[in-house]
Amino acid sequence: MPQHRTETGPEAAADLDLQNIARAREVIDPVFLDSPQYREAALEERLGRRVLVKVETLNPLRSFKGRGAGFAAAQAPAGAELVCASGGGNFGQAVAYAARHRGMTATVFVPATASPLKTGRMEGFGARVHRVGGDFQAAAAAYAEDGPDRVLLQDGRDAAIAEGAGTIGAELLRTGGFDAVVLPLGDGALVTGVARWVKAHAPGVRIIGAGAAAAPALARAWRTGVPEPVAPSSTFAAGITIARPHPESVRRTRALVDEVVLVDDGRIRSAMHLAAETLGVLPEPAGAAGLAAIEAHDVPGPVATVVTGANADLEHFRGLGG
Repeated sequence: MPQHRTETGPEAAADLDLQNIARAREVIDPVFLDSPQYREAALEERLGRRVLVKVETLNPLRSFKGRGAGFAAAQAPAGAELVCASGGGNFGQAVAYAARHRGMTATVFVPATASPLKTGRMEGFGARVHRVGGDFQAAAAAYAEDGPDRVLLQDGRDAAIAEGAGTIGAELLRTGGFDAVVLPLGDGALVTGVARWVKAHAPGVRIIGAGAAAAPALARAWRTGVPEPVAPSSTFAAGITIARPHPESVRRTRALVDEVVLVDDGRIRSAMHLAAETLGVLPEPAGAAGLAAIEAHDVPGPVATVVTGANADLEHFRGLGG
């Protein structure tokens, strides 16, 4: 069932600056900007409503993460070593790419169970990758504190990362014609960045976060206001599997997100199949969460969503052709 929260007011997200979102377009590598967005008749027929879909997989990272990481990296001192923790793997790739793009170095800390596909891509972009059996986020923070030229980037916490993602909202509104935007809900950077821009320029549009039922930490915190850790019961949708939300992300989502819905692994797998059949796109599980929410929760149209993340391991695609 959809979850609802107590109103908090837009001032709680004032640290996401509209001018920064506009300026981010001048800083972000153009390869990540102006991704395709369109209506697809076959998709709309299957979902039974009008859907504007934006595809954020056709870039060197196969996800939207290059926008936020690129904007954040541009604010780091020249020659800095960028450090991050990356559970799902896409953010680590983005930091590695941004560092290489700006002549910096990158060090990424990942859980011991991290996808070999994603860690291999991080290393391909030049990052040093450390697998950690315990708290990989704490390991990244400790490493960053131990060197004067190290800059810790935290997805979900840092305003610049959400502001970079907010450029997606500006692009969606160029087409417009929707009453709601449904976005994957992971660490909150995508949904809050887009919401900040959309709420300022089209305040009647509803913002809906689509989280994984197996990893409801941010969804619960959005409802209660308390950023408590919740152990995931599955990591199938690794890109939106967050066990411990940042307080900054909780504050922003409560201010900007109108509704949160959760989708289980089966619904996500079905949405991956739907994207493959109607869009010719093979998203990773997290990347299909928006489509899954539209289908599972009967979100009325016209609606917009973003398909983002195409770094799935092969086992995620097994059975999709059946």
